[in-house]
Amino acid sequence: MKFTDNAHMSDLIRDDYRLLQVIARFGIGLGFGNQTVEAACQAAGVHAPTFLAVVNCITGAAHTSLASLVQQVSVAELMRYLQRSHAYFIDFRLPAIRRKLIEAIDCSAPNQIAFLILKFYDEYAAEVARHMDYENRHIHTYVQRLLDGQLPTGDDSYAKLEHQHHDNHASLTKSSHELKSVIIKYYPSDTDTQRLADTLMDIYIMEEDLLSHCMLEDTLFAQAVQHLEQGVRESISQGEAPAATANDTTATAASPDGLSEREKEVMRLVVSGLSNKEIADKMFISANTVMTHRRNIARKTQIRSSAALTIYAIVNGLINLDEVKI
Repeated sequence: MKFTDNAHMSDLIRDDYRLLQVIARFGIGLGFGNQTVEAACQAAGVHAPTFLAVVNCITGAAHTSLASLVQQVSVAELMRYLQRSHAYFIDFRLPAIRRKLIEAIDCSAPNQIAFLILKFYDEYAAEVARHMDYENRHIHTYVQRLLDGQLPTGDDSYAKLEHQHHDNHASLTKSSHELKSVIIKYYPSDTDTQRLADTLMDIYIMEEDLLSHCMLEDTLFAQAVQHLEQGVRESISQGEAPAATANDTTATAASPDGLSEREKEVMRLVVSGLSNKEIADKMFISANTVMTHRRNIARKTQIRSSAALTIYAIVNGLINLDEVKI
């Protein structure tokens, strides 16, 4: 089944529990009642086409239409989603499983197998961390330059960086299989089987989540970045200013944090209390364009809360205090 923007957000979770993590990583909270995907995304300031592209890729509903999805996604928002996934695995999921593993196995001195299993797990966790650090420092840095309308010097390309990236994915899969196999085959049976089985279930679920993450990077993200890269190369070769993609606009006028005049106007209207639809009507643009401007404002100012954005606008002279809706 392919999900669309008029589907109920609750139906997504009911049909596939994996989408709980997708919602969390996009920053969409629960408690959305009977809201549609479009309404829930708009309320959370999330680009709905990018959210749906991720959902349909993970659920296997987008294999025949990946090329059309690439035209719709925001590369910047998709990259932020992947970065949040990295933080989830490294800062939360892997440490949580390690704690459960320590509780499930006997780490007393005579039990060398338990120590070896824990050592094996720590090596696996370190491999995942190295892989994601590579992506953050090399892949995402390269993509950010593309989003800024620049090409790195030399003969670098996303395809060259992604080749190493793909090899790392294969290595992670192999290591995960070996970890499970070692625990299942060789850990002594005189242990708390229920606790160890529960820990193994967590490892299986994490592996499934990580495989989905890697698949998303190898398919949707890779094609979206290559499409962006091609557009930047063509613009530069023609001697033009790099054109903004449909969902990833760039600033055109110097201002605090590089905000364009359009972005400053959107900010003024946001802190004045207008909804996305009201801003779209007032500026004669689409609601999706308003959401794009809001994402760019958040990225450039590093501010996401309305209260902090209001303070920013006042301090930088973008709005007067009496215009602010309290």
